[in-house]
Amino acid sequence: MAGEFEEIRSRLEGIAEELADLAISRLRDSIDAGGHEFPIDEKRLTRARRAVEKAINLLQEPDEWA
Repeated sequence: MAGEFEEIRSRLEGIAEELADLAISRLRDSIDAGGHEFPIDEKRLTRARRAVEKAINLLQEPDEWA
């Protein structure tokens, strides 16, 4: 069973990185446009990234939790 979820975890890590990149892009766009508040979709993207990171942690092998 060792490594059973490794491929899924790897894909989720890629998705988490994509979400982080997109959130940063939204922040940059807002700053460039003179905005002074966080864009609403940046908050959603950050929440989604955190949820994906939680899923990654849940799929860790039991011996990695020690």
